[in-house]
Amino acid sequence: MVCARAALGPGALWAAAWGVLLLTAAAEAQRGRKKVVHVLEGESGSVVVQTAPGQVVSHRGGTIVLPCRYHYEAATHGHDGVRLKWTKVVDPLAFADVFVALGPQHRAFGSYRGRAELQGDGPGDASLVLRNVTLQDYGRYECEVTNELEDDTGMVKLDLEGVVFPYHPRGGRYKLTFAEAQRACSEQDGILASAEQLHAAWRDGLDWCNAGWLRDGSVQYPVSQPREPCGGLGGAGSAGAGGGASGGVRNYGYRHNAEERYDAFCFTSNLPGRVFFLKPLRPVPFSGAARACAARGAAVAKVGQLFAAWKLQLLDRCTAGWLADGSARYPIVNPRARCGGRRPGVRSLGFPDASRRLFGVYCYRAPGAPDPAPGGWGWGWAGGGGWAGGARDPAAWTPLRV
Repeated sequence: MVCARAALGPGALWAAAWGVLLLTAAAEAQRGRKKVVHVLEGESGSVVVQTAPGQVVSHRGGTIVLPCRYHYEAATHGHDGVRLKWTKVVDPLAFADVFVALGPQHRAFGSYRGRAELQGDGPGDASLVLRNVTLQDYGRYECEVTNELEDDTGMVKLDLEGVVFPYHPRGGRYKLTFAEAQRACSEQDGILASAEQLHAAWRDGLDWCNAGWLRDGSVQYPVSQPREPCGGLGGAGSAGAGGGASGGVRNYGYRHNAEERYDAFCFTSNLPGRVFFLKPLRPVPFSGAARACAARGAAVAKVGQLFAAWKLQLLDRCTAGWLADGSARYPIVNPRARCGGRRPGVRSLGFPDASRRLFGVYCYRAPGAPDPAPGGWGWGWAGGGGWAGGARDPAAWTPLRV
């Protein structure tokens, strides 16, 4: 999408440039090569910016190019006087600076320092290379090219591969304000999902009959299997995208983000490390989960990490284990009757009493972290020892093979 600001023949220029974009995209799709965007030269030589239509897709930890090219008649002006600026759209009328270049002077801002640089593929290339992509990088970016008198902009959307998951804390459902929902997702290795991400998840089969906050401040929920308690059976009067007999995304609209309380829909992406299930010789309470993982050079996995491991790393385990928020869950890729039903997903046992002993814990080991017990060792009590006042004392744990 292009937001043309140049005041020189905008109708003709728009039609001509857009036609070239479509022809170029079709030709490149047939060749299966990297997309290259070409623009037509305006009669006046004014600044004209073009970005690739649609969106670019990456994942957490990846490297992506946000494409942007411009035409500027440099014979009389030179490219050194052209300012290139990238900003991120954080609200409909709010922008955050990402990167600015004027001649040889380049500067990245905030969390983009050390990660953003111009591609520099010849004159007229304003494409931005973004390395080590984070969850927070998701969104829309504006490429602006300015000379002394004129400017033009183009918009690029950066999407991430990942998974949407519903979340509520131990306190129960419908307990989170908007700010608390943002914080809850962050604590579980995620961000609030966008409406587009939730709709994509619904199309992929997500069915959840509890309303949750989204990143734009709206409250929605996806229903793949229509039923009366979840917004009705569809048909006339059903609300939300895709509403009807086949279900849809029910939409409560934008809500008061400081007073009203709902659940949250979070989004997470590719894991740089690994989630694994640790089964000690004896069941452990929640208080013992952190030590059990630490003995393997890991930490108790967060909810978002388990969802990412299930969706993107195909982790399949029919045994419930502790997670960092005190919940007990297990991931199922290949559904079977004894493992919670006929649909894949992450099963939840809610938030058991912390003193309850479970047969395992899901751990997360960061990339490069050593495993102190590569032979499969964990922590437990040897020979029935380690008793203190009739109860096993975690301080007396000793290494045991698991």
